[in-house]
Amino acid sequence: MEFDLRSHKPLREVVYDQLKMKILEGSIRPGTRMMEVALADEMGVSRTPVREAIRKLEKDGLVVIEPRRGAYASEISVKDIIDTLVVRENLEALSASITATTITPQQVKKLEEMTRTYGEAVRAGDLEEMIEGDELFHRSVVEYSLNKTLIQLSETVQELALRFRYLYYDDFSRYKLMPSEHTRIINALKDGDSKEAANAAREHVTHLKDFLQSSGLKVVRNRADPR
Repeated sequence: MEFDLRSHKPLREVVYDQLKMKILEGSIRPGTRMMEVALADEMGVSRTPVREAIRKLEKDGLVVIEPRRGAYASEISVKDIIDTLVVRENLEALSASITATTITPQQVKKLEEMTRTYGEAVRAGDLEEMIEGDELFHRSVVEYSLNKTLIQLSETVQELALRFRYLYYDDFSRYKLMPSEHTRIINALKDGDSKEAANAAREHVTHLKDFLQSSGLKVVRNRADPR
């Protein structure tokens, strides 16, 4: 496990950031036991920052600590995914509607370039590039709104969505539709049409939600989840 000990952050924060990204990216999969000793040895640190990081990850909902059983990377249900996408629908619609009034020609060009690069990744079947390109596109639309509160809220939701992207896309056909849907959003932003931008952004996430619900998605539920 690689991480930067030269960071100016406290060690516990460096360890937390690293473990969090491993969970979000799926390197630490749902249900994996979070062994303090093994993680500390792997990262070359003491158990204390690992223990503190695990407790913080529990507050984030990324780790479950069970009495007498230990800590595990939290598992995800279909409802968890859909709940996140419902929030994304509204946040991204709001972001796009605001960004339509603030976006610059240079930013439009950046979004267009992102979409071209994304399309190339789709044609090449490069899953990693597709995931990174999709995340960058949506983060950029939010950031161009210049609304700090909206950016902070969206950051949390995007992180949760990142975990879903890495773990549960067994059928990649959905990605083939992304470039055209991104282009619709860009065109509305370019025209300064807040209503169309909001509709395009909302429908983009709605299509993803519908796709996941109809795809026979396989998930592993949390042992403590009675559903």
